[in-house]
Amino acid sequence: MDADVIVIGAGIVGAACAHALAQAGRRVRVLDARLGGATGAGMGHLVVMDDNAAELELSRHSVAQWRALAPRLGADCAYSPCGTLWIAANDEEMAEAERKQQRLGALGIESRLLGAAELARAEPALRPGLSGALEVPGDGILYAPNAARWLLAQHAASVQVEHAKVEAIEDDGTLRLADGSRRHAPQVVLANGIEATTLCRELPIRPKKGHLLITDRYPGTVRHQLVELGYVTSAHHSDGDSVAFNVQPRPTGQLLVGSSRQFDTTDLAVEAPMLARMLQRTLDYLPGLVDLNAVRAWTGLRAASPDGLPLLGRHPWREKLWLAVGHEGLGVTTAPGSAHVLAALMTGATPDFDAAPYAPRGLRERA
Repeated sequence: MDADVIVIGAGIVGAACAHALAQAGRRVRVLDARLGGATGAGMGHLVVMDDNAAELELSRHSVAQWRALAPRLGADCAYSPCGTLWIAANDEEMAEAERKQQRLGALGIESRLLGAAELARAEPALRPGLSGALEVPGDGILYAPNAARWLLAQHAASVQVEHAKVEAIEDDGTLRLADGSRRHAPQVVLANGIEATTLCRELPIRPKKGHLLITDRYPGTVRHQLVELGYVTSAHHSDGDSVAFNVQPRPTGQLLVGSSRQFDTTDLAVEAPMLARMLQRTLDYLPGLVDLNAVRAWTGLRAASPDGLPLLGRHPWREKLWLAVGHEGLGVTTAPGSAHVLAALMTGATPDFDAAPYAPRGLRERA
């Protein structure tokens, strides 16, 4: 198949881009080195985030797209509309829950404030003494690796996946592969997470390492995705190592426990001190976790941009190269919205929302 577009990366963002471009009538070749990445290592949350207006717009459109796709997703995608409870540990955080509800409500996003007693009834495993929570019922979770494969399989006639490692992107858009062969298309999309920095060194992307742990099966222990309201400051707005309480009930009955962040390391080894710090944070909210069996722990690398927003659009000086990178911890959530923006820009259409905040920025000019 002669491709109109080559997408580098078959993780959730690359798969969503290929899916959106195929829907727009493009023939797509996806090149993937099978190195593993954030899609396989992450939590798979689908959560509306409101750190800023641009993040809120991208995440709300994306979560709505996931909900629309949900009835068609394969069972192995493990989609669950569990909703999110943003946990307020004290009165100050409860006031933030109220402000968050106002921000979401202004855009028609349903949410509900829970007082301390309601929270205890909703999630009995949480420790006593918490002030309450904000419930966002439209959020969910899924198993991202299978969701990525599902997206790629929806347009079998126009999306072709090739397992190959791209060694270089030449100035004319030609791709040089590890086996010495070359691939060419009128447009190229770079969507392979932190690995994108090896092909496009001018990207302002930093690795953010994260630890996760999964327990044995304990159905019903937790019913919602649970996230501390301090998550935004402790996890997203920090240049140092940080942890935050974040637990998901997987459809298997297991609990997926996060989260941690460490900048500027690519060492994927599980670090006992960081894992212990993350688990202690979890025990501060879910004391019963101490009695549960852990199955395994692992790490992954997020690709973080300086301002926390992805880079979506044409490369500033490589005319044939388009970017879909820098999603940090929201790649699964925002993959469909990111793909919508990019496909619209690449095909001359108008996106459903303003693409300007995500335009590629901060790239270092080559000498």
